[in-house]
Formats: sequence, C-alpha cells, structure tokens
Amino acid sequence: MTLQEAIVARHSVRQYIDKPIEASVVERLNEEIAVCNQEGDLHIQLIINEPKAFNGSSAFTYGKFSGVSNYLAMAGPKGADEAIGYYGERLVLLAQTLGLNTCWVGLTFKKQPDRYTIDNGDKLHCVIALGYGVNQGVQHPMRPMEKFIKVKGSMPDWFRRGMEAALLAPTAVNQQKFEIALIDEHAVTARNRFTLIGYGKVDLGIVKYHFEVAAGMENFVWK
Repeated sequence: MTLQEAIVARHSVRQYIDKPIEASVVERLNEEIAVCNQEGDLHIQLIINEPKAFNGSSAFTYGKFSGVSNYLAMAGPKGADEAIGYYGERLVLLAQTLGLNTCWVGLTFKKQPDRYTIDNGDKLHCVIALGYGVNQGVQHPMRPMEKFIKVKGSMPDWFRRGMEAALLAPTAVNQQKFEIALIDEHAVTARNRFTLIGYGKVDLGIVKYHFEVAAGMENFVWK
C-alpha cells in the first residue's frame, strides 16, 4: 500500500480487537518515530500493551473507545502543535500501510505518566490509538472543495490532488477548519481558521502532510 492509498483507506477507528502488534511492525514504527522526533524536535513514544489510558469514562467523550491497549504518546515542546499534527499523521499513514488502524484522540483518555516520559518544557499534546480494528471505520462527510481553497485562475492538477487528499485528513470532531491558497504558480499557503474546539494547529499539520503526499513536494513550496 502506498501513502496515497493509505490516505484513502485510513478512517478513524475506535474499537479494536485483542491482537498483539507484531514485533516487526513495532520495530518499523519505532524506526520512523526516531526519524520524526529528530526532524521535528519532538518526543513521540510508542506505548504497547497499556489499557489503562482508555479504561473508564471521561467527561469529554467523542465516540466510544474499546479494546485500546496501544497508542502513540504525542509529546513535544509547548507550541509545537503543527509539528505534532504533521509528524503524527506521517506515523498514522505508515501504520495504515502496515495493516494497523488508528484514531487521533485529544481528550477521551487518561494520562498514564508512568508509561512515557515528558521532558522539561514539553507537554503531552494528545495521543493516537492504534492496533487492529474491529472494522475499517467509515469516511467522514465530504464538503465541497471550494469551501477550503483560494485560487486565482486555473487550478493545477497537482494542487487539486493535494486538496483531495487534504479533505480526507482527520480533524478534531471533523470540523475541517482550514484554508489552502495557491498564491502563484508554485507557492502555497495554509492556515487554520478560528475554532472554539481547539487543536486547530494540530489539524493544520495533519492537513499539510496529506497535501504534500498527494501534490508532490517537487511541484510547490510552502509560503
């Protein structure tokens, strides 16, 4: 499965079966986590066989989780929200190519500080549940592309491909509060629109990674 195929296949999954993740898959994920941490100056950690984070109820519940015992602890400096989204989604799509299912989780979990390390100046931004889903999830409702773009003149094929992938990106409660603009032939900007829910910068990082994968970095630069 390619990354572009993973973008289409990936859906948020909240129910998982009791099946251990193979050692070879864990090794591949940890290899990519190390690269992401180095590139993004983050401290992402893979937590395996830890069911307490999703055991019990939460006052802030969006969707019902069950069977979650593996997750990515998305730790990094305060203010690194966009990088958390960008590199987290890079790991999500890799997980999809490895046969795993995932779900970004902002509030519906209990922190387990004895299972991961938070350095001074860092914070746990969120977690990403992962494992083998009961099912493959369902696609979130799609909105018209025109609501999310600013383009003067014709739209290049690479830009359209990028936008199609961006619209498939997971965002907090599927709010999709972002805008991508083509400002000249090969320059693109992306911004998050105002939201009361939060996680706008994390969402923007996720969206930008989807756009890059499908549009091809050889075709544009971020401005």
